[in-house]
Amino acid sequence: MATYVCLIQFTDQGIRNIKDTVKRGDAAMAEAEKMGMKIADEFWTMGAYAVVVLEAPNDETMSPFILKIGSLGNVKGQTLRAFRRNEMEDLLAKIK
Repeated sequence: MATYVCLIQFTDQGIRNIKDTVKRGDAAMAEAEKMGMKIADEFWTMGAYAVVVLEAPNDETMSPFILKIGSLGNVKGQTLRAFRRNEMEDLLAKIK
């Protein structure tokens, strides 16, 4: 499975309803599982972002999930495809 790191920021709506953020995280986990993905970890930070680490089979699975979560209006964010050490080594081996 591919790994993704999402840097999440709360919208005005999301911060107004901050007391529900853990419940929304639980709902996102359930939705991810329905879509064949897994939320591996989530972090609420004291900085500008919450950080969510996800595992998905591919970009085509990840993209609709992120669009669906964003369409609810509580968060916006940036999704980064992350490569583990062995994946990076495989990529670098292809450089001629």
